[in-house]
Amino acid sequence: MKNKKRRREQPRPTIHPRNKYSENPPDFALLASLYPSFSPFVFYGRDGRPRIDWTDFGATRELTRVLLLHDHGLDWWIPDGQLCPTVPNRSNYIHWIEDLLSSEIIPKINNNADNIRGFDIGTGANCIYPLLGASLLGWAFVGSDVTDVALEWAERNVKTNPKISDLIEIRKVDTCMDAVLGEDSSEDLLCNGSKTNPSNGLGRESAPISSYTRDDAVEENSYSGPPILFGVVRDGETFDFCMCNPPFFESMEEAGLNPKTSCGGTSQEMVCPGGEKAFITRIIEDSVRLKQSFRWYTSMVGRKSNLKSLIAKLREVGVTIVKTTEFVQGQTCRWGIAWSFVPPARKIVSPYLAEKSNLSFMLEGLQRQFGAIHVLQSIESFFREAGASCKLNVHSFSVDITASNDHVKGILRNKVALLEESVGGDCEEEPPSCSDTMPCPSDDLSFCIIVFQQIPGTLLVKGSLQRKDGLLSGAFPSIFQRLEEVLKQKFCREKASVAIS
Repeated sequence: MKNKKRRREQPRPTIHPRNKYSENPPDFALLASLYPSFSPFVFYGRDGRPRIDWTDFGATRELTRVLLLHDHGLDWWIPDGQLCPTVPNRSNYIHWIEDLLSSEIIPKINNNADNIRGFDIGTGANCIYPLLGASLLGWAFVGSDVTDVALEWAERNVKTNPKISDLIEIRKVDTCMDAVLGEDSSEDLLCNGSKTNPSNGLGRESAPISSYTRDDAVEENSYSGPPILFGVVRDGETFDFCMCNPPFFESMEEAGLNPKTSCGGTSQEMVCPGGEKAFITRIIEDSVRLKQSFRWYTSMVGRKSNLKSLIAKLREVGVTIVKTTEFVQGQTCRWGIAWSFVPPARKIVSPYLAEKSNLSFMLEGLQRQFGAIHVLQSIESFFREAGASCKLNVHSFSVDITASNDHVKGILRNKVALLEESVGGDCEEEPPSCSDTMPCPSDDLSFCIIVFQQIPGTLLVKGSLQRKDGLLSGAFPSIFQRLEEVLKQKFCREKASVAIS
């Protein structure tokens, strides 16, 4: 019972702090008073709070329409039956990608933050990600889709918003391409675009994409639909990221199992053989062919149980880094997965402050001969070997650590070496030392690490930064990630080979 209580007390992920609705959730009563078309869908519960019927497609569509109009200045509509997105949840995804692009984990393609290009896989009739990304952040987008209905309404939703229409291209996927994607071919493959857009350079005539041989291909999977990225991205195109809300289900019967919501959705939007796992696996395989055409490849994931196998697939194909997150909106949880083939940046000490002062990770699949005390002692040894000062408390299962600038550089230099070994990197350059462009911090980094017993074979390791405003605080997430890699290699049955958080 004690362990279960501890597990419930773990902080639950929340809506992204930059999300417009993080502090001010939609006010149904206010929206009903401002938009008469929304008023019929609002009723009041016994507690006096305004509500809508989430099983009514008309209500969810009208809510999305008025939120996009009221909070984003966007005119929007979709016909009956098309997938209706929830604005707060989709905004979370946009802001997470913004975090990835602004991080210094991997180098930027360009230093112009006003020239970000994204690719929305299966943009749908709603075209929600390009509309939000363009209106919130000024990003340019290519949105791809297959069906005529989706393409027609996506185009309409772009054209009815002339302030951002020049930033968005809607591109038709040529379904005849799929017959050759898994076969040996020495001929150039062609792709089609449904719209020209000379203002942002995306609308040139269809160009050949590079041919590939069987040596470039990866193992086949159960996905057998139209092209996703390879065969749609044109030769020479580069993007900062791709994003995707994949078909989550294997059948429409499975898609209809949740009676609490009605967000619509056609079979093309909701279903594919093998479900989201097969669809995202194809994105991974396409990314192997396209490599650094994208700085970040990302996708939403509907089932947490699929994350483990998708991460394993990414390890197999040799990506340099994997990142995951959780999207929370009300009682609904979705996950995000991101990966890259860009070699990791070698910056050791970040000159900016740490975004998080509390971090954690799970040690699952602990080998039977090890317990919490062994992990705790290993944590102490890990930092002592780097020269840091450690104070072990076996009663509270905690270690207080103080590390100087030299200690931090030593720990992270070892991290870079481990990462290169795990992904087959061939860069021989030493990590950079402090210079005039990156001042050497002089104060120490202080933090505490605690080990909690969860269930047999599982431990929770939590780290707390003591001084968030210290000059070395920006190195704390990288140090904690390095510790995670070392502990998983030493104590868990499944070895960690890339950086995961």
